[in-house]
Amino acid sequence: MRIQDIGVTPLKGGRHQPRENLVLAADGPVGDRDFAVVDLHAGTVLKTVEHPLLVSCASTWAGGVLSVEIDGRRIAEKPTLAGEVLELDYWGRSTSMQVVDGPWAQEFSRLLGRSVVLTRTAVAGTVVYGDSVTLSTTSSLARLARESGMAVDSRRFRATFTIDTGDADAHVEDSWVGRELELGGARLLVKDGIPRCAVIDVDPDTGARGTNLLKALAGYRLRSSDIMFGVYAEVVRPGTVSVGDDVRLVPSPQP
Repeated sequence: MRIQDIGVTPLKGGRHQPRENLVLAADGPVGDRDFAVVDLHAGTVLKTVEHPLLVSCASTWAGGVLSVEIDGRRIAEKPTLAGEVLELDYWGRSTSMQVVDGPWAQEFSRLLGRSVVLTRTAVAGTVVYGDSVTLSTTSSLARLARESGMAVDSRRFRATFTIDTGDADAHVEDSWVGRELELGGARLLVKDGIPRCAVIDVDPDTGARGTNLLKALAGYRLRSSDIMFGVYAEVVRPGTVSVGDDVRLVPSPQP
């Protein structure tokens, strides 16, 4: 097995961006989902499934400069904290968000048609549904392509790592739960499966809805009330991972 694709987004809900390599810290991928759009009135972090236009926003975060393309306009500045800290709930997880000054609030508000602000996470790895690392496999993507009758862009699943599993069975990653994986210079503990929502039917570039992938997936991956695809993982040994790196399932300890 090897790493086929790496993807992150500095902006929660923004377009998933390909990377050739990625540093995994103890709290997750460095630079991933450091910023989020927040509705101050509702006191909520905006979710992609409810605001798919966020997907159209491509962002980079490097050298202290946040660059975001919003509705065809690119805004690149060094974000300045406004001094206001928000304590918010995100999928049952308490997270502290720091309001960011600058032009982003106005532009995001115009795009989304509601008053919002840009925030930066005070604690990395908290603006996530499950764990900070997600894994998908080529075997599972190939099965969904067969079931749906269409090519499946792996970016629809917004995985940190897409692993080339060769001719392995579809959803082989289910068997990794509770096991450790070595990839590049890092090691992960594989956790639970990932329940999916209508985000996979959103075009990964434009945010437009237009497929029935979730329905196709539900046809063979419905578990109780959840439609499962891929697995979460947490970092147990930080390190750098690159496209093409080998992936190895660590043998279980002998009793």
